[in-house]
Amino acid sequence: MTLVSVLSKDLDAEISVYTAPALRKVLADLVNQGRHFLVVDLTFVDFIDSTGLGVLVGCLKRLRPHDGAIAVVVPALRMEKAFRITGLSSVFPKFDTVDSAVEFLGRQVPRAHV
Repeated sequence: MTLVSVLSKDLDAEISVYTAPALRKVLADLVNQGRHFLVVDLTFVDFIDSTGLGVLVGCLKRLRPHDGAIAVVVPALRMEKAFRITGLSSVFPKFDTVDSAVEFLGRQVPRAHV
C-alpha cells in the first residue's frame, strides 16, 4: 500500500542553501521508505531559494520511476511567486491547504491511498 505523506512540521521558516540538505534527507528517507506520494506544506516557510526549489525537483525525479508525485501547499503569494518565476508552477500541483492537496493526490494519482 502506498500512502500520501505530508511533510510540514519539519520545515524551517527558510529553505535555502543552508537548510536544503536537511530537507533533501527527509524527502529521500520518505522515498526510500516507499512513500511515493508526498505533500510538502510550505505554509510556514517565508523564503525558498533556488537550492530549495532544486531539492523539490530532485525529489520529483526520484519519485517518477515509482509513478509517484509531489503536491505543494503554497498559500502565501510571496511563495507562489518563487514557483511562478522559475516556471515550476506548471511542474508541481499547488494548493492552499493540506487537505486539498491530499485529496488531489488520493483522487488523481493512481494507487495512492490516503
